[in-house]
Amino acid sequence: MKKSLLVGAIALFGLANAQMTKGDWVISGNTGMGFNNVNTTYKAEGESADGPKVSTFSLTPSVGYFVIDKLAVGIDLGFTTATTKFEGAKSTTTSLAVMPTATYYFANDSKFVPFLGAGIGYASVKNKGSVDVMGVSESMESTTDGLAWKVKGGVTYMATQSLGINLGLSYDQFSNKETYFGTELKTNVKTFGANIGFSYFIKSKAQKTDK
Repeated sequence: MKKSLLVGAIALFGLANAQMTKGDWVISGNTGMGFNNVNTTYKAEGESADGPKVSTFSLTPSVGYFVIDKLAVGIDLGFTTATTKFEGAKSTTTSLAVMPTATYYFANDSKFVPFLGAGIGYASVKNKGSVDVMGVSESMESTTDGLAWKVKGGVTYMATQSLGINLGLSYDQFSNKETYFGTELKTNVKTFGANIGFSYFIKSKAQKTDK
């Protein structure tokens, strides 16, 4: 009886630590919604006025392959949109990014697995706005392409041996430099936010065969 329990415990221990090993895959989907929702009010001499209202939403699907134990290399696809409203004017900034990334999981015997990651790649930022001028709505639109990079960190709670729930923070930066009519214009967009999502870990065929 004791021998059976010992064998079972060793088997469970092996399964728990088989996650995030060389040859495995991880598919993730993280979102950040409402964290940067800003509503500003200004007050002076007993009077108040509303400032710009800003709301953001982001979605980051990704896939990674464990090149060694605990280290996954893959691709993040980032989508972020920010809408600003102020005194009849409205503007929307939308960015799309394709970014090779590397993520290291500090896997241990706990269900809580901290992680750190970084990436660098390409992004396209589109700005679209409209404003009412004496009852007439005027709109403008522009698109800018450039370099983007990010860092991220957080913790994954392993709800099952394959499914994890992610809680984390991320910082993204986009930069571009262009020249218009002899004048150099630099664009720099920085985004910091909180994210929640999931990760699904897929065992390598070799590990399945061994079992």
